[in-house]
Amino acid sequence: MSDTPPTAAPSFDELADAIRQRRSVYGQISGLRMERFAPGEAWSCLPYRPVFVGDSETGVLHGGVVTAMLDESCGMAVQLALDGSSAIATLDLRIDYQKPATPGLDIKAHAVCFRVTRSIAFVRATAYQEEESAPVATATACFMIGANRTNMLTDRPAFGGALPPLEAPDDPTGPFATSPFARCLGIRFAENETFVMPFSRQIIGNPVLPAIHGGMTGAFLETAAIVTVMRELGASAPPKPIGLTINYLRSGRALDSIASASIVKQGRRVVAFEARAWQDDAAKPIATAFGHFMLRQAAGQEQD
Repeated sequence: MSDTPPTAAPSFDELADAIRQRRSVYGQISGLRMERFAPGEAWSCLPYRPVFVGDSETGVLHGGVVTAMLDESCGMAVQLALDGSSAIATLDLRIDYQKPATPGLDIKAHAVCFRVTRSIAFVRATAYQEEESAPVATATACFMIGANRTNMLTDRPAFGGALPPLEAPDDPTGPFATSPFARCLGIRFAENETFVMPFSRQIIGNPVLPAIHGGMTGAFLETAAIVTVMRELGASAPPKPIGLTINYLRSGRALDSIASASIVKQGRRVVAFEARAWQDDAAKPIATAFGHFMLRQAAGQEQD
């Protein structure tokens, strides 16, 4: 029998500090920080940056930025409800966009893990700018507990060295000329009306595996859907996201991701869409999404 005493469990403050220091790669380089915490609750803040813009003509942030922030904030709340040793993974994430984020202002989030079972954690969250009672978006999510054998608080990351910056290369004639965040992710057109998001360190969620950040996969799917709707309807301006539900089916590995999107139903003002992403096998998607966009009305038409 070993005489080595068991390792003492960290105090809650030590757990919170470890979660604050050892998070996703994207979360760290995006500037997302946990400002307050309580058991099962996290308050976070994402400073405004021009690279987060989804439409440079309006200055409105890309919906994927909000999605990624809410996904990570929900993950913090889950870890604060546990002991920090279990790896977690997003199973599904539902985002309802209440209003566009005001350009130039930081975004804040409050996430609450309200129920934990042996295998699943249930979370709800609100993203806002000035008052939580005036949300930019709301979210509900389910996380798997013990998703893999990694321990993000103790295991060594797969990559060392300085973290890469978030940059949007200039491409004034490219298809994403007016979307800095899409350019930051390196999204490009591919064959058969598909899209590619190349793997890079900046989109890593779990740094130990490593695995792609669920929010980045969501941003990729949303971008594919926006461009597909604009292309098929001949729209000159991006549609406004209303709601998006993402189902995560497999871990996004350190590989390029491919996505396709299609219109499910088109109305005069609202379009329903679906999208899917995969890596080396189209028959094995890593995530699927379904959602609705509000079409921008032409000049002279009634606005909602």
